[in-house]
This record gives sequence, C-alpha cells and structure tokens, in this order.
Amino acid sequence: MTTDCACGRPLDEHDRQIRFGLPDPVLDLPEREATAGVWLSHSTPGESVMMQVPGLGAFVRALLPVRLTGGYAVTYGVWIGVSPDDLQRAFRVWWAPEYVDLRLTGVLANRIAPWEVFGAAVELGVRDAEQTPWCEASPDAALASVLTQEWEHGPVLATLPG
Repeated sequence: MTTDCACGRPLDEHDRQIRFGLPDPVLDLPEREATAGVWLSHSTPGESVMMQVPGLGAFVRALLPVRLTGGYAVTYGVWIGVSPDDLQRAFRVWWAPEYVDLRLTGVLANRIAPWEVFGAAVELGVRDAEQTPWCEASPDAALASVLTQEWEHGPVLATLPG
C-alpha cells in the first residue's frame, strides 16, 4: 500500500464499494430478516436483490455512485424502498431480457454518512444487465447533490468502515 495521497490514506482505499446488508428499517426489527413472513429473492440478505417485509414494505438493491476528488469514487450498494407493485414488476423482469428497460422510483432505505438523505426519493435505471439498477436522479436536493457533485474524498472516506 502506498500513501501517495495528501489525506494520508492508502490509494487502494479511495475507490471503494460498500454494500449494506439490510435496509435500515429492517435492522430495527427484533428478528431482522428472520421476522415472520419476510420474503428474500435468494437464501440470505447478502445474496438477495429484493425483499419484502410485513409491516415495512418492499425493497430492491441499487448502486449509488459518489464521485470523489482526485478521480476516485465510492459506490454504495443500498436498499431502495419501492411499492409492492414495483417489486412484483421488478421480479418479473429481473432475470429476463426486459430487465435492461427496468425503471423504478422509491426511497433510499439506508443512512449514508456524511449526508442526510435517508428516505429521499430516488429514480433507478439499469445500466448493465449484470448489475443491480443504479440511482440515477432524485427530486430531493440533498440526494441530487450527492449523485451529481464531486466530494472531497478525505471526509467521505473517514465515514466508511475499515
């Protein structure tokens, strides 16, 4: 590891991918994903790209890109709260050729420091058939700025898990 960056962090820490295990509201449940009636698209939350939780709603995974200074980036694997109808629509096309045309709207279901964007509305689109949808735009000013601005990498990297 080289620490050629003025922030003192190794360069290999500047392009990061952070994947949230569960939507934050599910983390607040006593039994989390083991709550009665929870549906997962795969056998574990870590593998799943969709889930439905009684009393909380439906969720799909998405990628939220954040551009950092110096040409670096952090990509967060987040959960997005969607309507049950949108979850059903996503499920019908997720593994089909029509997946590339999938567009969804929902709300960000994970807290992402240092920004206050939990619950912000977001629009999703598929960029690559082999990836989950991407957060592409938001009518929420704070989330829109996260998606479109370049951020100082030091303060953002300081919020990430080791």
